[in-house]
Amino acid sequence: MKNITVYSTPTCVYCNMAKSFFKSNGLDYKDFNVATDLERRKEMIDKTGQMGVPVIDINGTIVVGFDESKIRSTLGIK
Repeated sequence: MKNITVYSTPTCVYCNMAKSFFKSNGLDYKDFNVATDLERRKEMIDKTGQMGVPVIDINGTIVVGFDESKIRSTLGIK
């Protein structure tokens, strides 16, 4: 079971692409809106050192941006 966390904002096109990718592949994920959730924003910055979204945490592997090939590789899906 993969533990997937997405740090996103509602207006981010790439965030929405990432969430659509997870949904279309039947993968559950936690989504945190870092535009309004200051605690999760700090958590995201602590993990990455920057404020770009989306930040995707897959069992501790961090993917910044919607890098589909890295996400697929990390999840072990084709």
